[in-house]
Amino acid sequence: DGKGKRLTTTQFISAGQIFHKIENYHYIDEPTFSSVQVGLGRNIEEFDYMANLNHSCSPNVFLDTERFELHAIRDIKPGEELSFFYPSTEWDMSTPFQCLCGAEQCLKQISGAKHLSLNILSQYSLNRHILRMALSCISESSQISVAQEEYVLAS
Repeated sequence: DGKGKRLTTTQFISAGQIFHKIENYHYIDEPTFSSVQVGLGRNIEEFDYMANLNHSCSPNVFLDTERFELHAIRDIKPGEELSFFYPSTEWDMSTPFQCLCGAEQCLKQISGAKHLSLNILSQYSLNRHILRMALSCISESSQISVAQEEYVLAS
């Protein structure tokens, strides 16, 4: 059907339900097309489920990188494709891509959370390492602004 590799469910999954524990993974040194960032400089690969979960700007799955589990964001009907929001785990993606999810609020280009505004990020559930990196950027921006203002005042 031209949609490529994907993961669909054969049964109903209710909102909030944990439906997969990520166990068969291994850590890798560098991010790849199929890896998932689980912390600052930490990436894993798992070929059972994660490698087949596609991105969507309107996801139905949250990939929890602390508990290593997948849970439903909303009710998911049998036959539905399972998808998650890649920037919820990825700060700066090794392989950015043009999004074709078709969601009304599609972001069009997916490069990682680093490349999205806080306004957009606030619309999604994010993993703790992504939140920390975003807050770090805010803090650094504030310090730069303060430093520039001090320089102007001292001139």
